[in-house]
Amino acid sequence: MSNTLSAPNGPGRPKDLAKRQAILDAAKILFLSNGYANTSMDAVATEAGVSKLTVYSHFNDKERLFSAAVMAKCEEQLPTLFFELPDGVALETVLLNIARGFHQLINSDESVNLHRLMMTLGSQDPKLSQIFFEAGPERMLHGMERLLSKVDQSGELSIDKPRNAAEHFFCLLKGAGNFRVLYGCGEPLTGEAAESHVREVVGLFMRAYRPQAV
Repeated sequence: MSNTLSAPNGPGRPKDLAKRQAILDAAKILFLSNGYANTSMDAVATEAGVSKLTVYSHFNDKERLFSAAVMAKCEEQLPTLFFELPDGVALETVLLNIARGFHQLINSDESVNLHRLMMTLGSQDPKLSQIFFEAGPERMLHGMERLLSKVDQSGELSIDKPRNAAEHFFCLLKGAGNFRVLYGCGEPLTGEAAESHVREVVGLFMRAYRPQAV
């Protein structure tokens, strides 16, 4: 008889990761196509090909599932690692990577449709809007704020209000172009045009916060 004991298969074990991802993918599809109120945990389970019990074992309720789906979408384009400041990597490179990821994220079909959904639901369910904001925009703002605090401490840029600077950075990237996309009266920048916009914003941001010569 072997003396090796096998590890228990509880939630979060490697074999459950595929089911968790299937649930998140199903949730994103259904929330966007049916809306929040018309998406049930039963429907998510059916779409994901898992049991309702499995859905609840990973996400206690629909609000938590919605929050996790928003976070998963953001994490695809802007992993937490992007907001680090590795030794030997130029600050401009770090900011460009964040800018590219964010610009691609906000102009993706999923993101645009989700923002339109939240504009519709916001006045009806402020709590849901808060869940969305904390899972998406607030997560990115917090990561950028932490990064810019480190940049200020390094002395490469002078940023006495990192939170405000983080908001400036993302708002510059959104620009009028993202409003046109959201309103359905324009197409997102792609290819060289998108890269030019991202580089212009990063350059402007770095000039704005460059330390003043004494």
